Amino acid sequence: MVLLTGCDKNDDATATVEPASDKPVVAMPGIDEARKIAEDAFVYGLPIVMNYAVMNEFAVDKNSGQFKAPFNSVYNDARVFTYKDTAVVTPNADTPYSMVWLDLRAEPMVISVPAVPKERYYSVQLVDGNAYNYGYIGSRATGNDAGSYLVVGPGWQGEKPEGIEKVFQSTTPFGLTIFRTQLFNPEDMPNVVNIQAGYHVQPLSAFLNQSPPPAAPEIDFVPATTKGIKVNFFKYLDAAL
Repeated sequence: MVLLTGCDKNDDATATVEPASDKPVVAMPGIDEARKIAEDAFVYGLPIVMNYAVMNEFAVDKNSGQFKAPFNSVYNDARVFTYKDTAVVTPNADTPYSMVWLDLRAEPMVISVPAVPKERYYSVQLVDGNAYNYGYIGSRATGNDAGSYLVVGPGWQGEKPEGIEKVFQSTTPFGLTIFRTQLFNPEDMPNVVNIQAGYHVQPLSAFLNQSPPPAAPEIDFVPATTKGIKVNFFKYLDAAL
């Protein structure tokens, strides 16, 4: 009490004393400021963490129950999603999906699509690790003709190779590519399967018939599921970043 009373005077020695250490004194945030920081971090990080968890369930953990395929391998679903598909919270329930998780660390990847009949809509959505859609291929964006497209990582610099229609640059080394192929009715599924068979992904070196660069190092991914986000949110955010 005496100390606090003395600090009311601006010229009091107790109020102006300098810390003995040369290190600056860092003011710790109060509870309200700490809560606001946590809220901002949650809003910023939620799509990143959700994306990271889906990546683990789809492309990393083969025992997740939702596993599709390893990195840089296309997986085709000759069906529509149901309530049993839980990795993505609200998947489209009437359109067959194809997908590939791209690992762009070693080299760019080439996505090739077949010619799709004009009356059938299809799209290829390119999503980076921040859940940002950095490009589209398909009926509305590039048309229904066959073509090959180059997807490069954040540090890539170079010219568009011959035989490539367009270059898309991801802001992160890992990203999800989602293929959606229109299904007219249940009997139309074999036609969708034929189109899905024409979706291909390969390294740029293979596309150019060149020797591949050294493989990217293995990563020990922190296990994550969309169900575990409530408990381990900031651990997942740290791993994703």
